[in-house]
Amino acid sequence: MFTATEALGLVMAVLDGSHAAADADDPVGAALGKIIRALPENVGRPAATMRRHASAVPDRGAPRPGAETTSTLVAAVAAQRRVSIGYRSEAGRQWAEQVDPWAVVVRHGRWYLLCHSHRAGAVRAYRIDRIQSVTAGGGPFRAPGDLDYADLLEQHLGAGWEFETKVVFDAPCEEAARYVRPPMGRLERAGDGARCVLTGTTSNPAMYAGEWLAAIPIRFHVEGGPELRAAVAAVAERLTAALGAAPGQRA
Repeated sequence: MFTATEALGLVMAVLDGSHAAADADDPVGAALGKIIRALPENVGRPAATMRRHASAVPDRGAPRPGAETTSTLVAAVAAQRRVSIGYRSEAGRQWAEQVDPWAVVVRHGRWYLLCHSHRAGAVRAYRIDRIQSVTAGGGPFRAPGDLDYADLLEQHLGAGWEFETKVVFDAPCEEAARYVRPPMGRLERAGDGARCVLTGTTSNPAMYAGEWLAAIPIRFHVEGGPELRAAVAAVAERLTAALGAAPGQRA
């Protein structure tokens, strides 16, 4: 019989390494399905969601969270018991808080804890590989039972961070949506539909500007917040400077 940590470690390995993990007719997918069905219901449900979403766009460069940390979180999801976590954001900010762990979800090879944050008083999605510590044994809670956790994760990947973002695209939502990643925020129609607005938050304005916005081949206007505007200005200055002559080539 597997321990909880062993079972979760096996599921993680299969999700990381097999394109057939979601195929019930494939031996690997069938075996994974048996493991998932043997898990407690509110662990098996998010595990089944993990399998569907992790196999769609695998990312071999995605960091793998520790099995012990993940196992502790999954056990808390199953028992519906509050946990205390220590977290480090991508920008290096650190904090500790208590959360109600609703689900563990894999998206494109990255593992997330979807939870209710008592610090923020709202739903949050945290990367499990960035969770520095987990302390179990908190009080009980009741997780919502009628939610699509994968869809909820998509909604919250761009929410709850410290820097506000607002970008207006000179294109309809349908066109902009081809390039906008869910963690960038929520895309909504503006005016007569010829333009759309992207609003969200980020912990890393430099990445948002230099890796995400800079790659979008649509005209856009950055209206906020000030940190994102400054980051976009820095990217524009760097790219403009790249058009000048190299130091050794100047007359």
